Amino acid sequence: MRPRGSLRLVFVIAAFAGSGWVGLATPPLDRPDVASLVARIGGRVAAYYSRAQQLMCVERSTVVPIDSDWSVRGFSRIVESELRVELEAADGDGRTEARVTREIRRINGREPRERDRTDRSGCTDPTPVSPEPLAFLLPGQRDDYRFTAVHEGHERGRAALVIDFSSALKKSDPVLIEDEHGHPDCFDWKGPIAIAGRLWIDATTYDVLRLDRHLAGPTDVHVPWGLERRYHFDHWLTLQQDDLTLRYKEVSFSDPEEKVLLPESSEAITVFRAGLQSVRRSEEFSDYRRFLTDSRIIKGR
Repeated sequence: MRPRGSLRLVFVIAAFAGSGWVGLATPPLDRPDVASLVARIGGRVAAYYSRAQQLMCVERSTVVPIDSDWSVRGFSRIVESELRVELEAADGDGRTEARVTREIRRINGREPRERDRTDRSGCTDPTPVSPEPLAFLLPGQRDDYRFTAVHEGHERGRAALVIDFSSALKKSDPVLIEDEHGHPDCFDWKGPIAIAGRLWIDATTYDVLRLDRHLAGPTDVHVPWGLERRYHFDHWLTLQQDDLTLRYKEVSFSDPEEKVLLPESSEAITVFRAGLQSVRRSEEFSDYRRFLTDSRIIKGR
């Protein structure tokens, strides 16, 4: 089973320039202009995406099957991939889409085999292409969310602005589908799911330091009649929990000197009440490299 929310949206690389960019004045915290603040943050995200295609990193993803009480149910599966970010304009609606492209290099310490593409054990492996989770801050996508409750906070010792957000539309209407990549007994979902979350933003640079995202509440996933009959599912499967925490760290590059905030780690958990396997996923991002216009590759540190 591959639940969409945490097992697809988590596979990401997101970066924000740190020092070297012009800092913006922090808005007053007693009466913050939320719309203006989020627009500034979105501008930084957009500026990053315009240059992020020069970056590459290694993602180490560990997936553990669990029961609904979070107890471990089986063996972990570790997948190492190389990640890059691509930016493209969406057709017709004026939106800019940021996505992650991924090339799997090792599975449980070995080179990937052809059967990994279709074997049931590869159900939880990262997909070749996945959305970038902070793209919802870009112009054209922010209207789908409500941003509220700006207050002071800290993230790992750094002064931060903490912003709560939630889906503008509270109605969820997901539909269960079979895995699009052909893994047997593997499922996904499509359709809107209401979410809520919190952003930690550097109070000086407006860089994103941390993202938390979760369901707005338990969500029923509709099972089409064909899948209900074939797999003996109930008409509805309840998605109890779908949480994501993404943290960033400062990575230094040389020639030219630059410090960039890039993903450090993520933690995700997806729990179904019954019918589908629940999972816990952790990811580490490392070995950052920057590609320059003269074909040189600079390794981050």
